Amino acid sequence: MTTPPKILVRGSGDVASAVAHLLFRAGYTVLIHESPQPSATRRKMAFTDAVFDGSAWLAGLEGRRIDDLPDLLAALDAHQFIPLTVAGFEWILRDVSPAVLVDARMRKHSQPEAQLGLAPLTLGLGPGFVAAQTVDIAIETGRGHDLGRVIRSGAAAPLTGEPVSLAGHARDRYIYAPVAGVFRTTLQIGDPVRQGQALAEINGQPLTAPLDGVLRGLTRNGVPVAVGAKVIEVDPRGPAAQVSGIGERPAKIAQGVLAALQTYLPNKK
Repeated sequence: MTTPPKILVRGSGDVASAVAHLLFRAGYTVLIHESPQPSATRRKMAFTDAVFDGSAWLAGLEGRRIDDLPDLLAALDAHQFIPLTVAGFEWILRDVSPAVLVDARMRKHSQPEAQLGLAPLTLGLGPGFVAAQTVDIAIETGRGHDLGRVIRSGAAAPLTGEPVSLAGHARDRYIYAPVAGVFRTTLQIGDPVRQGQALAEINGQPLTAPLDGVLRGLTRNGVPVAVGAKVIEVDPRGPAAQVSGIGERPAKIAQGVLAALQTYLPNKK
């Protein structure tokens, strides 16, 4: 029986996790690589908390942190859960030797490095990636009819426009770090909040709720964040808010990644 190709997904946020989830369910061997202290906010829609807790569940599938190479390789072969590691990226590339590298870190405000040649097939999700130049294939992540489009030549659309509006609120739903420092909070995702309520602090500087709603996104307590980093998201829809599971946009992006692999992956299963 043919061994499924190994897919290395960079990042554990909601988009990266949706990609890993779909590829694993499609039969691919999937590994997530993450930094030791990720600042992702939508942690109930992602595998991010496996970094901190050792395990996290998303839509019926477990992500489990493993940093020891023999255990990691055994988990990949067993295909019972998605391994997540914070081990050195170069070390993982060398010893796991993935057939596909998917950069799903969605770093909107920093230019992603060129990754062409790091694996037989490389994919980059979103702004900054140029197909056939920095990666083999780019995937469109901007909202609209092109969401999830597979790009074989040219760049993904640049970052433009406002976040999606929920109950009449767009960018004002978010709180960004006013200073660099350690994010501190006692709240949890899903907690109801009131406008003006103290939600967290960074280096003693309080962060207050911009409106009434529930916490959809919240950086993990104790994680260092850079100035300008998104750290809190309030969903004004209250009990109707989606704070867990796989969102519609990440699912569409993941479908684009799967389509690219099914079409362009050499020696595909």
